[in-house]
Amino acid sequence: MAKTHPVIVVIEDDPPIRRFLRTSLATHDFAVFEAESGKQGLIEAGVRKPDLLILDLGLPDMDGVDVIKSVRGWSAVPIIVLSARSNEQQKIDALDAGADDYLTKPFGFGELLARIRVALRHASRPAEHTQDEVFTVDALKVDLRNRVVSVNGSEIHLTPIQYRLLCVLIKHAGKVLTHQQILKEVWGPSYQENPHYLRIYMSQLRQKLENDATQPKYLLTESGVGYRFRV
Repeated sequence: MAKTHPVIVVIEDDPPIRRFLRTSLATHDFAVFEAESGKQGLIEAGVRKPDLLILDLGLPDMDGVDVIKSVRGWSAVPIIVLSARSNEQQKIDALDAGADDYLTKPFGFGELLARIRVALRHASRPAEHTQDEVFTVDALKVDLRNRVVSVNGSEIHLTPIQYRLLCVLIKHAGKVLTHQQILKEVWGPSYQENPHYLRIYMSQLRQKLENDATQPKYLLTESGVGYRFRV
């Protein structure tokens, strides 16, 4: 029988937070299963085959980053980290390990729900863009087959690197990408320690695509961590 509701596994050792997530997500038609440890969470993830994981990093038996790495060994299921750890390097470590998003406790349920919906939309798209695909969001249109970018119907000229950067962000639209992840995909592994390249080209891209580069609508900054293409 097909699943009637998206399935979410919550891996969290704090009972009040598990209870809050279970009851709140259920009112939005999600089927929720819980685990209070990393090992139990891995079992639930394997058995339930969820559409999404919500994961705390501070688990009693293993670090949440190790849970992410283990899951990524066999599944591309979206993972949203929900943790009290607010250190930027800890966020980067989780995202580099394969998490799709990161919220810091305390959190707003409305924001979590929005992140869940974005992650599920991203997961439902094909992993690779086809040659005839056209990506559109609001006034921005990217014809990936013909390599044509336009805003409000006006064609925008991008350099090869600017275009490659935009395509990487579009491929992972809705997902937080760390500086290192973007640098590796756009420039190659040897440039992962050169974030100034990324800042320069992101600024150029915003000047060309955004109505107001100081308040970007598409190319969002995740402070100290990386960037996200809003969808």
